[in-house]
Amino acid sequence: MRLAEITSPLDVEFARAQFPAFREPTLHGQAFFENAGGSYACGPVIEHLHEYYRRLKVQPYYPFAASAEAGEWMDGARARLAEYLGVTVAEVHFGPSTSQNTYVLAQAFRTVVRAGEEVIVTNQDHEANSGVWRRMAERGVVIREWAVDPVSGRLDLRALEALLSRRTRLVVFPHASNIIGDINPVAEIVARAHHAGAYVVVDGVSWAPHGLPDVRMLGADIYLLSLYKTYGPHQGVMVVGAQLLEALANEGHVFNAAHPSKRLTPAGPDHAQVAAARGVAEYFDVLDQHQHPGASSAQRAQRVREALRAAELPLLERLLGFLRERSDLRLLGPTRAEQRVATVSFVPHRVEPTVVAERLAAQGYMIGCGGFYAVRLLQALKIDPDRGVVRLSFVHYTTARELEGLLEALEAALRP
Repeated sequence: MRLAEITSPLDVEFARAQFPAFREPTLHGQAFFENAGGSYACGPVIEHLHEYYRRLKVQPYYPFAASAEAGEWMDGARARLAEYLGVTVAEVHFGPSTSQNTYVLAQAFRTVVRAGEEVIVTNQDHEANSGVWRRMAERGVVIREWAVDPVSGRLDLRALEALLSRRTRLVVFPHASNIIGDINPVAEIVARAHHAGAYVVVDGVSWAPHGLPDVRMLGADIYLLSLYKTYGPHQGVMVVGAQLLEALANEGHVFNAAHPSKRLTPAGPDHAQVAAARGVAEYFDVLDQHQHPGASSAQRAQRVREALRAAELPLLERLLGFLRERSDLRLLGPTRAEQRVATVSFVPHRVEPTVVAERLAAQGYMIGCGGFYAVRLLQALKIDPDRGVVRLSFVHYTTARELEGLLEALEAALRP
């Protein structure tokens, strides 16, 4: 499939018009293929940040007008994200990053997971959803590893079944890998863990940019995502089931234990960034209204996630087709687009990953290289973490023309 044959079901040019980055002179002539590390922020988020700092940068929730409005903005952000995630407002919690959020959660689980009980982790995860749980071993918790297949990097459900037992209290895994891009069957994994009596934490950071999931349908007790990789401010979001939240230890100030929204925030949240997060939902609203004029908002979240995914799949299949045919690199993860997200990594055989990245940068293509905090996965795949991989990641606002240019530049960048 070539450039002229790729058509998107999404109006990509309309989507790009909602992102100030594409009108930024310093970025002119460059194509962004490191979205897995952080996407561009959409216009509504930037506008809300600017306005909040300009006229609402006060302590929120006091009776005076600016303070009351600041609090309303923060509450509104939580409510709008809840709509797109299919959960209640009370289940949405903010923190400075997913790495920080998982650290706090691991401390809070001390009242739920006791010495001698078991936690299942994977070696497919970003270290944020692995290391903090493994440290529970220091207080007597038994850590059991659900290991990836050493060739494909994928997780086998049969291996999980062999690990689950009546002592399993927690299972943690990624919705999608930030290296191999493999999409794990979350709902099925959750069902098996719940059948064994275990709670489940899903790291959705690498999935969420490709369509905010319906967390209720997935069934996860905790679902994590990073807004700065999902067109928003630098905040992490935790969806935490209300029943589990009550069982977790209070990590906020002692006098805030009775306030659910404060139990998982050891320090006060970044008011402006929380308030601006509603812009992500507003961007999705505008996108859906443009695609489906006059349509009911009832199914909007599902329409948007389907549109984002559908826009990526043709480009993803084109990229995978290009890489599958090459003998000078090792393509990691599933070779078919429907099995993965648009995050594609490979190991070049004759050129260093850093050299490929430098050569592409010189041609105006912004990509990533390295280990991407997934050292355990690279080691399992027998890849030197210090050498790392080349990673190409894109989202719905990437164009077919940008992709074709990348492939042409990559052809030259892979030559010794």
